[in-house]
Amino acid sequence: MDQGIYLITLVGTALVLFAAFSSLIAFRFGAPLLLIFLGIGLAAGTDGLGLDFDNAAIAYFICSLALAIILFDSGFGTSITAFRQAAAPAIVLATIGVLLTAGLVGVAAYYVTGFSWLESFLLGATVASTDAAAVFFLLRVGNISVRERVRSTLEVESGSNDPIAIFLTLSLVGLIAGGEAIQAGELAVDVALGFLQQMGIGLVAGLVGGWSIVRLVVRLRLEQGLLPIFVLALSLLVFALAGAMGGSGFLAVYVAGLIAGNAKLRSTAMLKRFQDGVTWLAQIIMFLVLGLFATPSQFAEIILPALFIGLFLIFVARPLAVTLCLMPFRFSPAESAFISWVGLRGAVSILLAITPLIDELPNGRPLFNIVFIIVLVSLIVQGWTVGPLARRLGLTLPPRMGPLNKVELELPGSARHELLAYRVVAGSPVERGQRIPRWAKPSLVVRDGRSMTYQYAGRLAAGDHVYIFVPDRYPRLLDRLFASPAEVDPEDADFFGAFAVDPERPASDIEAAYAPGLSEDDQKKTIADLIRERLGGRAEYGDRTTLGEIELIVRDVDEDGRISAIGLSVEPHPPEARLPLLLNPREILRRVFRRRPPPDAGA
Repeated sequence: MDQGIYLITLVGTALVLFAAFSSLIAFRFGAPLLLIFLGIGLAAGTDGLGLDFDNAAIAYFICSLALAIILFDSGFGTSITAFRQAAAPAIVLATIGVLLTAGLVGVAAYYVTGFSWLESFLLGATVASTDAAAVFFLLRVGNISVRERVRSTLEVESGSNDPIAIFLTLSLVGLIAGGEAIQAGELAVDVALGFLQQMGIGLVAGLVGGWSIVRLVVRLRLEQGLLPIFVLALSLLVFALAGAMGGSGFLAVYVAGLIAGNAKLRSTAMLKRFQDGVTWLAQIIMFLVLGLFATPSQFAEIILPALFIGLFLIFVARPLAVTLCLMPFRFSPAESAFISWVGLRGAVSILLAITPLIDELPNGRPLFNIVFIIVLVSLIVQGWTVGPLARRLGLTLPPRMGPLNKVELELPGSARHELLAYRVVAGSPVERGQRIPRWAKPSLVVRDGRSMTYQYAGRLAAGDHVYIFVPDRYPRLLDRLFASPAEVDPEDADFFGAFAVDPERPASDIEAAYAPGLSEDDQKKTIADLIRERLGGRAEYGDRTTLGEIELIVRDVDEDGRISAIGLSVEPHPPEARLPLLLNPREILRRVFRRRPPPDAGA
């Protein structure tokens, strides 16, 4: 029997296992996980252990399928409320922002690489989109909870800007490969028509595909073990059909995931767990393949222009594009600066850089190498500083509750109910004697390995596990009952302002006390309505809006999303905090790495 099958399987599984094991290092030290996966691929490649993988078509095919799985899961995990809140700024960033970034990088590349104008803009298009997986992994590892509006904007932008960059890249590759002289007007018309076709067909295919997935899952009573495979296969079917019809399969699969994930399907918890595992596997395979495909020994020839373009992208192109795109949406300078800095480049950029090699363009390999180095620069420079920057810009949110251990279990035949398993935390309300509401039905308590009914368990103690049968849309009050009060340090207390303000008071009270210059129409609104309007129609915990020299901070919202508590800060920000910091590399590095003074400093 051919031993090659076993050898390939051995090497492939060993790389996947090593990549999965290396994630422990990333979680411990906050390293960009994508950087580690790429490093493993490079170490195993031609210039490392000697694995020779140089088939551009196969690499593109494998990574395209992996990206489709990742985008479906990204859409599946995006709540429709978050999408609505961030849709306008995120879509502007995903369209106009991508075009601006590609154009600025293209101009810089033309003067430092020796490429033609079309090749330079092709380079700009490949690095114009951001990598959602790298961004949110870093936020989770750093245990950073940023303001909901900022997080939603980053999430929706990262999920929706890939199709635009892919369209630009494929269009420019086709133009360069054709080799025919095209008039500027004719080129603009062709690109516009192609864009409308790709995005239009992709959007329609995604809407129809997402609706079809929901209807099939509801109507077909498949075995639970088959259901996740069925949904995954349907998502890839949507991707393939949209692409075969001339549309953007990547946009279609993202939209289909967005619709399916917000449809309250049965076994949603199981689907999310399955997709989480499959998405991890897709990311590992994608990054390893891209690392194997690279040839580091060729990097020396283009290292200087690649470094320049990478730094130009980080400190000039991305900040300028973000600043211009977010101007109409009332983002604070700190929020715009953070969104600019978190625009990490990742696997999609490297994947797009393979397309010139498939079409055998003359400068295909140098372009691929430059893009690979740009991605490495982005991950090293930006990836290690996301957490410190969020804290320096004051965008992290103090926790509202302490540790909470909860598991959601779906029961067969009960589509609208869940079985929740809580661990009682020391200091939580239930541990202090607070009774569980009647609308929740505690059925079992496990204490020291022994199970008992809730009625005979007596007062709950720290370490108990309580199983509660509840409707699937249970209030957040239940989570608060099982969580301990969060520790609040002085900085967190300052975060919410020095004074509490009644949300139902008229905004004219603010005008009378602080004269921020509100219009007559604004003064007729309640303070809560004024804040909600300034925030785009929806407010979340920790959101803030500036009125003259004061800031209004959302301290809490109720179950229906209404503002229930507001804080007011009268301390104006220092002038330097209002500047777009990312336009000044020296200032941003100084702020990120500056140590905080000890608590007794200046006492």
